[in-house]
Amino acid sequence: MYRIKTLNKISSAGLARLDQTRFQVGNDVENEDGILVRSAAMHDYEFPQALRAIARAGAGTNNIPIDRCSENGIVVFNTPGANANAVKELVVAAMLIASRDIMGGAKWVQEQANTEGVDVAAAVEKGKSAFVGPELYKKTLGVIGLGAIGALVCNAALELGMDVYGYDPFLSVDAALRLDRHVHVVKDVNELYKVADYVTIHVPFNNDTKDFINAEAISKMKGQVRVLNLARGGLVNDDDMIEALNSGRVAKYVTDFPDNKITTAKNVIALPHLGASTPESEENCAAMAAQELRDYLVNGNITNSVNMPSVSQEWSGIARVCIIHKNVPAMLTKIMTTLSDDNINVENMTNKSKKDYAYTMVDVNTRINDQVADELRAIEGVIRVRVLNH
Repeated sequence: MYRIKTLNKISSAGLARLDQTRFQVGNDVENEDGILVRSAAMHDYEFPQALRAIARAGAGTNNIPIDRCSENGIVVFNTPGANANAVKELVVAAMLIASRDIMGGAKWVQEQANTEGVDVAAAVEKGKSAFVGPELYKKTLGVIGLGAIGALVCNAALELGMDVYGYDPFLSVDAALRLDRHVHVVKDVNELYKVADYVTIHVPFNNDTKDFINAEAISKMKGQVRVLNLARGGLVNDDDMIEALNSGRVAKYVTDFPDNKITTAKNVIALPHLGASTPESEENCAAMAAQELRDYLVNGNITNSVNMPSVSQEWSGIARVCIIHKNVPAMLTKIMTTLSDDNINVENMTNKSKKDYAYTMVDVNTRINDQVADELRAIEGVIRVRVLNH
């Protein structure tokens, strides 16, 4: 039986994917084979010896020590696209509240209602002009990052009658196929900055994207641009954004990642990290995370891992050997030689790499005993060997 530890409350839609006859699931599980997590901080987490995989019910994995996981042969999964619709809808709302002072207007109406002697109906007719703002129709939206969320945002904006420019230096074929043909995909983000009335960013946060929107980027944008960040806080440099807001170059900034500095700045609309906060999104993320964890533990297949390559194959033998190893020359030769020396015939094999690490899955026509598994583990550069029986 596989032991799965939950570090946060996980939707029942996800837990239902883990058959109780094969999985023991709970927050009190010890020496766990797998972990299901949402936002719990894991950088100081002590990995038990049995731990093989961590599945994050969400897209970001900043709360997980990825490098340490890779070094220990622990596969880390996320759930790209599972919360995409929820974020897309919030982006549409963010564009609206950045354009028309809906929040300020609603607050003002409440203040009138709470003021003794004020006729609210008469007051709003006199005071509504203070909350006027432009329509989205026929304005230009620039979308940075054209993955699952970015593509949905592009297509939704087109439906609203907007002109849409998209930028993604790593645009995949699958992502390109999700885009409406009317999206102007540019190869230089500065082309997007020049024309966009609204800029929204949807890329992962890493060393390459930290402070992606900074003073230099803002200087390339149109005056009175409205900027939205519902992806990750570190993608926008707060100091540079505050300066641009004070000068009026940026008309409004909507962020889903408030802190003490940015929240109180002029013309900032700070939301309490609502991007994926829908019951539908939580269910989708939990179900995908649980399925990824299950497929890896039971079948050795890897889908949507942030630190290991995607590898999946149908069973074609009696046993399956799953090997996580360094991405170094001659590794496959050493693995195949070891199996051959033990008179083991290979039925099927898949090998893929991702940066410094690689994953090899081998189906064989006989049982693999402990001696063979230990010989594979002894190969220099091999990090973890798992043997699965069909």
